Amino acid sequence: MTAMSPLPDLILEPLVRAALMEDLGTYGDITTRTVIPAGTRYRARIQAREAGVVSGMQIAAIAFRLVDPQLCVTLHTPDGTAIAAGDLLMEIKGDAASILSAERVALNFAGRLSGIATLTAAFVAETRGTTTRITCTRKTTPGLRLVEKQAVLHGGGFNHRFSLSDAILIKDNHIAAAGGIRPVLQAVKASASHMIRTEIEVDRLDQLAEVLDEGGADVVLLDNMDSPTLREAVAMTAGRVILEASGNMRLERIAEVAATGVGYISSGALTHSARTLDLGLDF
Repeated sequence: MTAMSPLPDLILEPLVRAALMEDLGTYGDITTRTVIPAGTRYRARIQAREAGVVSGMQIAAIAFRLVDPQLCVTLHTPDGTAIAAGDLLMEIKGDAASILSAERVALNFAGRLSGIATLTAAFVAETRGTTTRITCTRKTTPGLRLVEKQAVLHGGGFNHRFSLSDAILIKDNHIAAAGGIRPVLQAVKASASHMIRTEIEVDRLDQLAEVLDEGGADVVLLDNMDSPTLREAVAMTAGRVILEASGNMRLERIAEVAATGVGYISSGALTHSARTLDLGLDF
Protein backbone atom coordinates (compact mmCIF):
# COMPACT_ATOMS: atom_id res chain seq x y z
CA MET A 1 0.00 0.00 0.00
CA THR A 2 1.06 3.60 -0.56
CA ALA A 3 2.63 5.20 2.51
CA MET A 4 0.57 8.03 3.94
CA SER A 5 1.08 10.52 6.72
CA PRO A 6 -0.67 9.64 10.00
CA LEU A 7 -3.34 11.85 11.49
CA PRO A 8 -2.24 14.02 14.42
CA ASP A 9 -2.50 12.10 17.71
CA LEU A 10 -4.49 15.04 19.07
CA ILE A 11 -7.41 14.18 16.77
CA LEU A 12 -7.42 10.49 17.70
CA GLU A 13 -6.86 10.77 21.45
CA PRO A 14 -10.51 11.56 22.39
CA LEU A 15 -11.71 8.36 20.69
CA VAL A 16 -9.08 6.25 22.41
CA ARG A 17 -9.61 7.96 25.76
CA ALA A 18 -13.37 7.25 25.62
CA ALA A 19 -12.71 3.58 24.85
CA LEU A 20 -10.24 3.28 27.73
CA MET A 21 -12.67 4.90 30.15
CA GLU A 22 -15.37 2.46 29.03
CA ASP A 23 -13.06 -0.50 29.59
CA LEU A 24 -11.50 0.64 32.88
CA GLY A 25 -14.91 1.41 34.37
CA THR A 26 -15.19 3.21 37.68
CA TYR A 27 -12.38 1.45 39.52
CA GLY A 28 -9.77 0.48 36.95
CA ASP A 29 -8.33 -2.95 36.14
CA ILE A 30 -9.03 -4.81 39.36
CA THR A 31 -7.67 -8.13 38.04
CA THR A 32 -4.26 -6.70 37.22
CA ARG A 33 -4.14 -4.64 40.38
CA THR A 34 -4.92 -7.75 42.43
CA VAL A 35 -2.57 -10.33 40.91
CA ILE A 36 0.40 -8.41 39.43
CA PRO A 37 2.94 -7.17 42.00
CA ALA A 38 3.51 -3.43 41.84
CA GLY A 39 6.58 -2.50 39.83
CA THR A 40 6.59 -5.65 37.68
CA ARG A 41 8.10 -4.86 34.30
CA TYR A 42 7.68 -6.79 31.07
CA ARG A 43 8.06 -6.65 27.31
CA ALA A 44 4.99 -7.38 25.20
CA ARG A 45 4.76 -8.02 21.47
CA ILE A 46 1.79 -7.48 19.17
CA GLN A 47 1.96 -9.93 16.28
CA ALA A 48 -0.24 -10.85 13.35
CA ARG A 49 -1.90 -14.25 13.60
CA GLU A 50 -3.03 -14.12 9.97
CA ALA A 51 -2.17 -12.28 6.77
CA GLY A 52 -3.76 -8.97 5.86
CA VAL A 53 -3.16 -5.22 5.80
CA VAL A 54 -2.46 -3.53 9.11
CA SER A 55 -4.30 -0.45 10.38
CA GLY A 56 -4.79 0.97 13.86
CA MET A 57 -1.19 0.75 15.03
CA GLN A 58 -1.10 4.49 15.65
CA ILE A 59 -4.24 4.16 17.76
CA ALA A 60 -2.86 1.18 19.67
CA ALA A 61 0.24 3.21 20.54
CA ILE A 62 -1.94 6.06 21.78
CA ALA A 63 -3.86 3.65 24.03
CA PHE A 64 -0.69 2.42 25.73
CA ARG A 65 0.69 5.93 26.16
CA LEU A 66 -2.56 7.30 27.58
CA VAL A 67 -2.58 4.59 30.24
CA ASP A 68 1.09 5.12 31.03
CA PRO A 69 3.26 7.76 29.33
CA GLN A 70 6.35 5.94 30.66
CA LEU A 71 5.76 2.88 28.47
CA CYS A 72 8.25 2.46 25.65
CA VAL A 73 6.26 1.75 22.47
CA THR A 74 8.16 0.70 19.34
CA LEU A 75 6.30 0.45 16.05
CA HIS A 76 7.71 -2.21 13.74
CA THR A 77 5.02 -2.26 11.05
CA PRO A 78 3.36 1.01 9.99
CA ASP A 79 -0.31 1.31 9.13
CA GLY A 80 -1.02 0.42 5.51
CA THR A 81 1.56 -2.39 5.36
CA ALA A 82 0.73 -5.83 3.98
CA ILE A 83 1.51 -8.41 6.66
CA ALA A 84 1.89 -12.17 7.00
CA ALA A 85 1.03 -14.42 9.92
CA GLY A 86 3.71 -14.09 12.58
CA ASP A 87 4.86 -10.61 11.62
CA LEU A 88 5.90 -8.39 14.53
CA LEU A 89 3.81 -5.22 14.56
CA MET A 90 4.68 -3.50 17.83
CA GLU A 91 6.70 -3.92 21.02
CA ILE A 92 5.73 -2.38 24.35
CA LYS A 93 8.13 -2.29 27.30
CA GLY A 94 7.50 -1.11 30.82
CA ASP A 95 5.07 -1.57 33.68
CA ALA A 96 3.22 -4.87 33.22
CA ALA A 97 0.02 -3.57 34.82
CA SER A 98 -0.11 -0.64 32.42
CA ILE A 99 0.38 -2.87 29.39
CA LEU A 100 -2.39 -5.23 30.52
CA SER A 101 -4.79 -2.37 31.25
CA ALA A 102 -4.45 -0.97 27.71
CA GLU A 103 -4.22 -4.30 25.88
CA ARG A 104 -7.88 -4.89 24.99
CA VAL A 105 -8.60 -1.39 23.74
CA ALA A 106 -5.43 -1.39 21.65
CA LEU A 107 -6.24 -4.76 20.10
CA ASN A 108 -9.92 -3.94 19.57
CA PHE A 109 -9.02 -0.91 17.51
CA ALA A 110 -6.14 -2.56 15.65
CA GLY A 111 -8.03 -5.76 14.85
CA ARG A 112 -11.16 -3.94 13.69
CA LEU A 113 -9.31 -1.40 11.55
CA SER A 114 -6.93 -3.98 10.10
CA GLY A 115 -9.98 -6.00 9.07
CA ILE A 116 -11.34 -2.99 7.17
CA ALA A 117 -7.97 -2.32 5.53
CA THR A 118 -7.67 -5.98 4.55
CA LEU A 119 -11.14 -6.16 3.00
CA THR A 120 -10.54 -2.88 1.17
CA ALA A 121 -7.29 -4.24 -0.26
CA ALA A 122 -9.17 -7.27 -1.55
CA PHE A 123 -11.70 -5.00 -3.31
CA VAL A 124 -8.90 -2.86 -4.76
CA ALA A 125 -7.12 -5.94 -6.09
CA GLU A 126 -10.19 -6.76 -8.18
CA THR A 127 -9.87 -3.42 -10.05
CA ARG A 128 -6.35 -4.04 -11.37
CA GLY A 129 -6.00 -3.18 -15.03
CA THR A 130 -8.76 -0.55 -14.81
CA THR A 131 -8.93 3.07 -13.67
CA THR A 132 -11.82 2.39 -11.28
CA ARG A 133 -11.37 3.42 -7.67
CA ILE A 134 -12.90 1.75 -4.60
CA THR A 135 -14.54 4.04 -2.08
CA CYS A 136 -16.36 3.64 1.21
CA THR A 137 -19.68 5.13 2.38
CA ARG A 138 -21.13 6.64 5.57
CA LYS A 139 -22.20 3.18 6.77
CA THR A 140 -19.72 3.31 9.62
CA THR A 141 -19.74 2.56 13.34
CA PRO A 142 -21.19 5.62 15.14
CA GLY A 143 -18.35 7.64 16.61
CA LEU A 144 -15.64 5.75 14.71
CA ARG A 145 -16.14 7.08 11.17
CA LEU A 146 -12.84 8.93 11.10
CA VAL A 147 -10.68 5.93 11.95
CA GLU A 148 -12.70 3.48 9.86
CA LYS A 149 -12.35 5.73 6.82
CA GLN A 150 -8.64 6.05 7.58
CA ALA A 151 -8.46 2.24 7.50
CA VAL A 152 -10.03 2.28 4.03
CA LEU A 153 -7.19 4.54 2.91
CA HIS A 154 -4.68 2.14 4.47
CA GLY A 155 -6.20 -0.60 2.34
CA GLY A 156 -5.69 1.39 -0.84
CA GLY A 157 -9.25 2.68 -1.17
CA PHE A 158 -10.67 6.19 -1.27
CA ASN A 159 -13.07 8.08 0.96
CA HIS A 160 -16.59 9.23 0.13
CA ARG A 161 -18.25 11.94 2.26
CA PHE A 162 -17.24 12.14 5.91
CA SER A 163 -20.47 13.94 6.83
CA LEU A 164 -23.64 15.44 5.43
CA SER A 165 -21.87 18.81 5.22
CA ASP A 166 -19.09 17.67 2.86
CA ALA A 167 -20.99 17.67 -0.43
CA ILE A 168 -24.48 17.59 -1.94
CA LEU A 169 -25.64 14.01 -2.49
CA ILE A 170 -29.18 13.90 -3.88
CA LYS A 171 -30.76 10.49 -3.30
CA ASP A 172 -34.10 9.01 -4.32
CA ASN A 173 -35.94 10.36 -1.28
CA HIS A 174 -34.63 13.88 -1.95
CA ILE A 175 -35.86 13.61 -5.53
CA ALA A 176 -39.27 12.36 -4.42
CA ALA A 177 -39.69 15.08 -1.79
CA ALA A 178 -38.51 17.87 -4.12
CA GLY A 179 -40.70 16.84 -7.06
CA GLY A 180 -38.26 15.29 -9.49
CA ILE A 181 -34.77 15.34 -10.95
CA ARG A 182 -35.07 18.67 -12.74
CA PRO A 183 -36.34 20.59 -9.68
CA VAL A 184 -33.50 19.33 -7.46
CA LEU A 185 -30.82 20.12 -10.02
CA GLN A 186 -32.33 23.54 -10.69
CA ALA A 187 -32.25 24.22 -6.94
CA VAL A 188 -28.58 23.23 -6.82
CA LYS A 189 -27.71 25.54 -9.70
CA ALA A 190 -29.64 28.39 -8.10
CA SER A 191 -28.41 28.07 -4.52
CA ALA A 192 -25.35 25.88 -4.00
CA SER A 193 -21.89 27.32 -3.48
CA HIS A 194 -19.49 26.96 -6.38
CA MET A 195 -17.11 25.29 -3.90
CA ILE A 196 -19.47 22.35 -3.28
CA ARG A 197 -19.61 19.31 -5.56
CA THR A 198 -22.96 17.70 -6.36
CA GLU A 199 -23.78 14.03 -6.82
CA ILE A 200 -27.20 12.65 -7.77
CA GLU A 201 -28.49 9.08 -7.56
CA VAL A 202 -30.32 7.39 -10.44
CA ASP A 203 -31.43 3.82 -10.92
CA ARG A 204 -32.60 3.96 -14.56
CA LEU A 205 -31.03 5.14 -17.80
CA ASP A 206 -33.90 7.51 -18.56
CA GLN A 207 -33.12 9.26 -15.26
CA LEU A 208 -29.46 9.48 -16.27
CA ALA A 209 -30.50 11.05 -19.59
CA GLU A 210 -32.57 13.62 -17.68
CA VAL A 211 -29.59 14.47 -15.45
CA LEU A 212 -27.31 14.90 -18.46
CA ASP A 213 -29.87 17.07 -20.21
CA GLU A 214 -30.47 19.33 -17.22
CA GLY A 215 -26.85 19.59 -16.02
CA GLY A 216 -25.74 20.68 -12.57
CA ALA A 217 -24.30 17.38 -11.32
CA ASP A 218 -20.60 16.58 -11.05
CA VAL A 219 -21.10 12.91 -10.20
CA VAL A 220 -23.92 10.47 -10.92
CA LEU A 221 -24.44 7.52 -8.59
CA LEU A 222 -25.71 4.51 -10.54
CA ASP A 223 -27.71 2.57 -7.98
CA ASN A 224 -28.24 -1.19 -8.21
CA MET A 225 -27.65 -1.46 -11.95
CA ASP A 226 -26.48 -4.68 -13.58
CA SER A 227 -23.25 -4.68 -15.55
CA PRO A 228 -24.76 -4.34 -19.06
CA THR A 229 -26.72 -1.29 -17.87
CA LEU A 230 -23.59 0.18 -16.29
CA ARG A 231 -21.75 -0.20 -19.60
CA GLU A 232 -24.58 1.58 -21.38
CA ALA A 233 -24.47 4.37 -18.80
CA VAL A 234 -20.73 4.83 -19.40
CA ALA A 235 -21.35 5.07 -23.15
CA MET A 236 -24.21 7.56 -22.69
CA THR A 237 -22.16 9.78 -20.42
CA ALA A 238 -19.04 9.83 -22.60
CA GLY A 239 -16.99 11.39 -19.82
CA ARG A 240 -19.31 14.36 -19.18
CA VAL A 241 -19.71 13.45 -15.50
CA ILE A 242 -18.04 11.06 -13.07
CA LEU A 243 -19.92 7.81 -12.64
CA GLU A 244 -20.10 5.88 -9.37
CA ALA A 245 -21.58 2.39 -9.19
CA SER A 246 -23.19 1.46 -5.89
CA GLY A 247 -25.61 -1.03 -4.39
CA ASN A 248 -24.99 -4.76 -3.99
CA MET A 249 -21.27 -4.31 -4.61
CA ARG A 250 -20.00 -7.65 -3.34
CA LEU A 251 -16.36 -8.65 -3.68
CA GLU A 252 -17.15 -11.22 -6.36
CA ARG A 253 -18.77 -8.52 -8.55
CA ILE A 254 -16.03 -5.91 -8.39
CA ALA A 255 -13.88 -7.02 -11.34
CA GLU A 256 -16.92 -7.22 -13.61
CA VAL A 257 -18.21 -3.81 -12.53
CA ALA A 258 -14.80 -2.16 -12.83
CA ALA A 259 -14.55 -3.49 -16.41
CA THR A 260 -17.64 -1.44 -17.37
CA GLY A 261 -15.58 1.75 -17.11
CA VAL A 262 -17.23 3.45 -14.14
CA GLY A 263 -14.94 5.82 -12.25
CA TYR A 264 -15.81 4.67 -8.75
CA ILE A 265 -17.37 1.72 -6.96
CA SER A 266 -18.72 2.49 -3.50
CA SER A 267 -19.45 -0.23 -0.97
CA GLY A 268 -20.74 0.01 2.57
CA ALA A 269 -19.43 -3.51 3.14
CA LEU A 270 -15.90 -2.15 3.52
CA THR A 271 -16.82 -0.76 6.92
CA HIS A 272 -20.00 -2.52 8.02
CA SER A 273 -19.10 -6.09 7.08
CA ALA A 274 -15.33 -6.36 7.52
CA ARG A 275 -14.12 -9.24 9.68
CA THR A 276 -11.75 -8.39 12.53
CA LEU A 277 -8.19 -9.38 11.69
CA ASP A 278 -6.66 -11.72 14.27
CA LEU A 279 -3.87 -9.93 16.12
CA GLY A 280 -2.44 -10.97 19.47
CA LEU A 281 -0.44 -9.48 22.34
CA ASP A 282 1.85 -11.77 24.31
CA PHE A 283 4.41 -11.23 27.05
